[in-house]
Amino acid sequence: MVSGILNVNKPSGPTSFQVVGMVRRRSGVRRVGHAGTLDPMAGGVLLVCLGQASRVSEYLMGLPKTYRATVRLGASTTTYDAEGDVVREGDYSGVTEGALREALDGFVGEIMQTPPAFSAVKVAGQPAYRLARRGEAVVLKPRPASVYRIDLLRFQPPDVEFEVECGKGTYVRSLAHDLGEKLGCGAHLSALTRTAVGPFRIEEAVTVDELERGFEDGSWQEHVLPMDYGLLYIPAITLHIEDEKDIRHGQAVTLDEDRTETLPAIEDGILCRAYAEDGSLVGLIRYDGGTGMWRARKVFA
Repeated sequence: MVSGILNVNKPSGPTSFQVVGMVRRRSGVRRVGHAGTLDPMAGGVLLVCLGQASRVSEYLMGLPKTYRATVRLGASTTTYDAEGDVVREGDYSGVTEGALREALDGFVGEIMQTPPAFSAVKVAGQPAYRLARRGEAVVLKPRPASVYRIDLLRFQPPDVEFEVECGKGTYVRSLAHDLGEKLGCGAHLSALTRTAVGPFRIEEAVTVDELERGFEDGSWQEHVLPMDYGLLYIPAITLHIEDEKDIRHGQAVTLDEDRTETLPAIEDGILCRAYAEDGSLVGLIRYDGGTGMWRARKVFA
């Protein structure tokens, strides 16, 4: 069974689930998922996880993400993007580049952000967008978001373009909407490209057309990356063969110092990639400070 990650350059238009469905259908791999959806209007890096790689998607979702966003000043919409109905128009003629930069700087750091009403955030067990599409009032609570940096790329009102690097759960649509509120003229997201997810870059991503050709000529597996490619930020250790057997059978182990000497400070809860002596990935293990033993978090065949 094929296990690994496809770094797909999703075009604007299809949903993330349509891309995943195409890969599942054409590859014959039954277990296929993604590590972080993209709105249909957005394009760029979509990580498609095949086989056992679907079990590490939660760690891939936690990787920092970089987006290139185009925002149109002067109009706010119901969806916070160009696909929604305009609910407010404002005069953007007085917005200077200096004022825009200052406003963008105000969003950098640990912020509180309200997700769009048209989003997958659950309300009473249902995605908010379903309620919003039915015309029901959707009230979402602000929640923490991490924005590491925002760099202004272009200032040509009514359009401005910036690059933003952010953490899991940050909505660039909300950034666009909130920017318009701060400037007093309204704004919405008009284009979005995800250029990176951790080490996965758009420059190395395979296009859907290239992937389709790969399925036709049988070369598609050349695009599959190892499932630990996105986990390299997690420290690694190599297990003795007996420890490997115990981990695979769900038993906790005590690791020799020669195996852990390259790790950072060993603290309760530290997570590590565990490899067999032949270099294959055994799983992810976590240190239990209470017992001084390592326990399996994920084990791969």
